[in-house]
This record gives sequence, structure tokens and C-alpha cells, in this order.
Amino acid sequence: MTTINSNIKLIGRREYVNFPQLGINQVEAKIDTGAYTCAIHCRHIVLVKNNEQDLLQVKFLDEKIYNFDVFTKKKIKNSFGEMEERYIIKTLISIGRKKINTSISLSDRGSMRYPVLIGRKLLKGKFIVDVNQIYTNGIRLNKILK
Repeated sequence: MTTINSNIKLIGRREYVNFPQLGINQVEAKIDTGAYTCAIHCRHIVLVKNNEQDLLQVKFLDEKIYNFDVFTKKKIKNSFGEMEERYIIKTLISIGRKKINTSISLSDRGSMRYPVLIGRKLLKGKFIVDVNQIYTNGIRLNKILK
């Protein structure tokens, strides 16, 4: 018999997520175990120089301009199976009561149904996905198993 970690939460195929450090709340996210990383929709991604330092300027869902001085760039396979370079930032995400520091890629997801994609790297060891559910808000798994 397999023992279940009591910290693991159950989530559905879609959940509302928050980004507390960005002040962005109640964003609908697709939970995608086929994707490795997470992505968030951005329309404006510009690299600017500020006193010899590179700053990444980004407009998220709220159209406010955010500046990041800590970021990386990585090749990621998009939904069409093509490799593309994307900027990656680190931020806090909350799903239900669980808060997780994570890396998230910045992508124009305007043509996608959901502005946020949650991949298996974030899910591993923290969540079990029930594709029959939506908006569970991270139910405690041991509560369901009783």
C-alpha cells in the first residue's frame, strides 16, 4: 500500500491562482501535466538599459508595467512543438492555501484560452490532479481519502 504525504493537495484541471508578489489575483489557470514548466500571459516584454543594468519590462493581465532586474532566458518548446526563447522570472504563486516560489516563463498567450499554464515541475510532490474536477482550491487529499 502506498502512503500519501499529508501535504499533498488535490486540484482540478483548472484552478484559480494568485501571484501575491505581483498583486495579480484570481487568474484562471490550466493545469497541464503534459507541460514541464509554467507560463503566464504577457503582451509587452521589452529589455531596457537602466544605469548599465538590464531591466525586463513586462505588462501582465492588468496592463500595469512591471520591471524585473532578475531574470533568465531559456529555450522552451511551445504548444506547437517548436523551440522558442522565453524570459523566465521567479515569483510566488498560490493555489488554494499553498504558496510556492517558482520560475515562470513569459509568453504571449493571447490566443490561448487560459492566461496561466501550470506544468508538472510545480505540481510534483505538492498536488495530485483530478481531471474530473475544476476549481477545487487545493483540497487536502487526506480529507478526501477518509
